[in-house]
Amino acid sequence: MMEFSRWMSLIGEGLSETLYMTLVSTFFAYLFGLPLGVLLTVTSPSGIQPMPRLNRVLGVIINSLRSVPFLILLVAVLPLTRKLVGTTIGSTATIPPLVIAAAPFIARVVESSLLEVDAGLIEAAESMGASPYQIITKVLLTEARSSLATGAVIATTTILGYSALAGFTGGGGLGAIAVNYGYHRYQTDVMLWTVFLLIVIVQIIQEVGMRLSRRMDARLRSKS
Repeated sequence: MMEFSRWMSLIGEGLSETLYMTLVSTFFAYLFGLPLGVLLTVTSPSGIQPMPRLNRVLGVIINSLRSVPFLILLVAVLPLTRKLVGTTIGSTATIPPLVIAAAPFIARVVESSLLEVDAGLIEAAESMGASPYQIITKVLLTEARSSLATGAVIATTTILGYSALAGFTGGGGLGAIAVNYGYHRYQTDVMLWTVFLLIVIVQIIQEVGMRLSRRMDARLRSKS
């Protein structure tokens, strides 16, 4: 086993890089994925602004990106990553492919949440003269916020898993530590600790997210 102080420093650095990659990537992925999910919902044949052709095009693009394995996508976008952040190695270089991989997934998660909203509420808002923007912000996003919070937990843990995979191509974080020390140097103790920390992070995200979702759901029920 490596020296304890060296181990603590290594794990601490990997943990901070993992959290950095996950949180920043989640933010930017939602910046793109949330509007895409809303657009998919409102332009569907049964949406408030049906645009079947646009909906099909968006669906094909999103499904195509989702079907590419993350490791392949990670390598494929290396030229773009270099242009955006100036390097293809390290935690920051992992963020562009994480966003590209996660945004389509988030779009589908958001779409699924919005489709759960009672159609009667949408029809009532339309009958009162609400604009599409008002229906989206006051009805769809508001009524679906509990489900959206649950989806955010799923998306964040998925991005966390993607960030660990980036260790195979020079990305930072706990994944890189697991690959460089646990795999290449056969230091099983390091591998086990990185896996344990990833599990702990997932459990914390899951617990916080589920509590937030239940609280939102309780507020919605109290208003209804």
